[in-house]
Amino acid sequence: MTPRARALLVHLLTATGAVFAMLAMLAAIDREWELMFLWLVVAFAVDGIDGPLARKFDVKQHAPEFDGVLLDLIIDYLTYVFIPAFALFKSDLLPGWTGWLAIIVITFASAMYFADTRMKTLDNSFSGFPGCWNMVVLVCFALEPNFWIILALVTALSVAMFLPMKFIHPVRTRRWRWLSLPMALAWTFFAGWAAWVHFDPQSWAHWGLVVTSLYLLFVGIVQQLVPEREAL
Repeated sequence: MTPRARALLVHLLTATGAVFAMLAMLAAIDREWELMFLWLVVAFAVDGIDGPLARKFDVKQHAPEFDGVLLDLIIDYLTYVFIPAFALFKSDLLPGWTGWLAIIVITFASAMYFADTRMKTLDNSFSGFPGCWNMVVLVCFALEPNFWIILALVTALSVAMFLPMKFIHPVRTRRWRWLSLPMALAWTFFAGWAAWVHFDPQSWAHWGLVVTSLYLLFVGIVQQLVPEREAL
């Protein structure tokens, strides 16, 4: 297979995220939340592997007519922001005006963040919360916290998008990647498991989601507070 063919296949793999987004949206319209999240987990997994493949096969050089970064951002906005916000609004987790406030804040803040050219740090982490609302909303569906807690979480994370706080990329942030990458894989497994068992509160998947989510949320901030030692 030629380098160009491999590069084009990577673009096609990325584009499948749009199909999974549509399937998730159709499930959300029918309020089939477990199926919706299963499709979003599949899209999340594709998003985790297409980047490394794009760099390995140098898609910018061999298939430059397609902008992989733009394609990825479009699909990420659908699967990370738009569909999860819709699900949060249509569910019973946020009643009345709280649901309206949440979807307006999430979609508006995320649109600005995704267009921010300063979103990446020098170590390929994210500057500010990277708009992973698919992860946040899935955990809310699993744990069903009080709506005030959800609203406070949405508000805090939306503000955190534009603060100089570091959030890791589990694949591209090299520091502690030996732990971060397995944590991200574990989160994907627990998310799929939780959706598969219809968010059964007795499932161990809930504990797995809590532990992995807390790690992925705060490890970047810990890295900011604990400077990396220079190699001797």
